[in-house]
Amino acid sequence: MKKAKLQKTNAIRLVDKMKISYQLHEYPWDEDHLGAEAVFETLTAPKEWIFKTIVTTGDKTGIVVACIPGDSEIDLKKLAKASGNKRIALLPLSELEKTTGYIRGGCSPIGMKKLYPTYFSKRAEQMERIIVSAGKRGLQIELDPLDLQKVTSATFAEIESPHN
Repeated sequence: MKKAKLQKTNAIRLVDKMKISYQLHEYPWDEDHLGAEAVFETLTAPKEWIFKTIVTTGDKTGIVVACIPGDSEIDLKKLAKASGNKRIALLPLSELEKTTGYIRGGCSPIGMKKLYPTYFSKRAEQMERIIVSAGKRGLQIELDPLDLQKVTSATFAEIESPHN
């Protein structure tokens, strides 16, 4: 029996267009387990390589995208400072798809509807590889953090606090 061909997402199309080397990881998912922990359980890659994408809105800049290790939490004050905002808040989940083109559990920092200001945890800068959502649930993309920075025009900054 022939294996079903993987449907390319906007994220995959964009890294292909930029001729960036990457590796895809498929994993089983369910509606109740969409967080980084579910990805940790199924992928064999080092836990610290797996990042989550958080979409926020700033009082001065509007939409701001943040990517932090799955084992940490976003520090909204640090993100506000890094992005030139006084205040920043999480984007309501009901606005996620309309704003980014992606749904919860499948939100990639790559290939959103617009190129929003994007910030990666400073930790990513020193890593060999990084894994983020490839734009749909159950699919992650692994690539060099500097390539990811190039494709998203991201800035590395201190934007996280350790996970409690």
